[in-house]
Amino acid sequence: MEDIRIKSSLRNEDIRSLNFIREQNAFIFRRHYRSGLRSHIMEMLWTKDLNNEIHGVGKDGIRWFPRARPLKMLRIFRRYFKNLKQAIEEIDRFHILVNYLTPKHLAMSEEFLVDYIVQQKRDILLCGLQEYVDGENLDPWTRIRSGYIGYLADRLLTTRNGSEAFTKEQLMVNIRSNTESFVNRIKTMIVEKRYIPDLAGVRNVLVTGNGQIKLVDINNISFVSFNECIITDDIGYPVCDKSIEALALIEKIILNKKINTRDPFYARLFQSGRQSEIERLHRRFHQSVQTKGSFF
Repeated sequence: MEDIRIKSSLRNEDIRSLNFIREQNAFIFRRHYRSGLRSHIMEMLWTKDLNNEIHGVGKDGIRWFPRARPLKMLRIFRRYFKNLKQAIEEIDRFHILVNYLTPKHLAMSEEFLVDYIVQQKRDILLCGLQEYVDGENLDPWTRIRSGYIGYLADRLLTTRNGSEAFTKEQLMVNIRSNTESFVNRIKTMIVEKRYIPDLAGVRNVLVTGNGQIKLVDINNISFVSFNECIITDDIGYPVCDKSIEALALIEKIILNKKINTRDPFYARLFQSGRQSEIERLHRRFHQSVQTKGSFF
C-alpha cells in the first residue's frame, strides 16, 4: 500500500482502508478542494446528505440538489516525524493558537496522533478533526484597495447562511471590529510567544456569515525572528515575512490604518533589500512547486 502522505489526493476508499479508521456506513469522506502541500483535507459527510446532493430531494413538486455540508474536516498531516517528541511539539504550537485566538477567531480542531501502519512498518501520523467554517475569503492581496469591507459584506449577504439576519451596515461593523480583535490577538501572540500562523495563503482566513474572522489553516505556524534573518519553512516558503506583510495589509484594507514603517511589527519589512529577497524566495518556492507538481 502506498504511503498516503505522498499521494497527490485521497478518496473515500483510501480513508476507509487506514488501519485506525473504523468502518461506519453513516459517513463518507470527500476530498476538499483546499487539500495542499502540508495536509490532505477531507470533508466528513453524512451519507444521507451526500445521497441528497447526488440524487436530489423532492419538495413542492420540484427536485432540489442541496450540497452536503461537512460535519467535520479530517486533516491528515503530510509531515514525517522523527519521534513522538517532534509530533507533540507540532500539537503544542496549535495549542498556542487556541490560547490566543480562541474559538472566536480559530477553526477549532481535535488533534490526535495515530499509529500508522504502512508497508509492514509503524509510523507516527498527525491528524485532526476540524470545525467546518463556511465563509468568504479575507484576501490580504486583493486588488480592491477601496471599499473592500463593503465588498465582503455584499458577498456575505448574497452567498452565506446567517448573514440575512444583518444589514450591510451591521455586517461592516462586525467585520471591522472582529478584524481588529483578530489582529490584536495575533500581535499579542507574536510579542509573548514569538509565533505567527500562515496568514498569507489563499483562503487561510475566512469571514463568516455574521462577520466573524476565523483562521482555518493551522498547519504552518512559524517562529518570528526580529533580526535580519529571513525564515523559510520546511518547503522553502518565507512564511514568517509573508504573514507579517499580510497582517499589515489586513490592517490597511479593513481597518484603514496607515502602515508605520517604524512600527516594530513591520519595520523589518522595509529594511533595504529585504522585500526583494523575500520576493525572490517567494518566486523560487512557487517554481519548485510547479516543478515537483502542485497538490493545490
